Amino acid sequence: MEGFLEQFNDNKSELNMQQTSPLALAYIGDAIYEVYVRKVLIENPELSVHKLHKKAIKYVRANAQANIVLTLESELSEEEWLIVKKGRNQKSKTVPKNSDIGDYRYATGFEALIGYLFCMKRFDRLMEVMKRAVEIIVEEEA
Repeated sequence: MEGFLEQFNDNKSELNMQQTSPLALAYIGDAIYEVYVRKVLIENPELSVHKLHKKAIKYVRANAQANIVLTLESELSEEEWLIVKKGRNQKSKTVPKNSDIGDYRYATGFEALIGYLFCMKRFDRLMEVMKRAVEIIVEEEA
């Protein structure tokens, strides 16, 4: 995953965060986190694609992401928590189907943080946060 992320480490400047919507950060963050989860899960070659999909849902559903970000709160910098709050406070036109609106908003905050770290090219920190996210879910399952 680290090598994949490095492909985005060109010489172009980071996004102007004053002009980037937290929902846009959540949009890219959702994709980055899901790819990371899928990569982690395929390391178990015994799982069928159907089982991989079922297992992935446990990591990416709104209540799991809300729990992740609330568990991570004390491990985040002030700047990172500000991004989470900005993402959480955004009004989205989509309504969650199978989750509580509070969980959905915190999940958006988590995805905004992932998108922010990615767009700011803070790949080491991005990997730390995503690894911790997976650890939190694994610990819950135990």
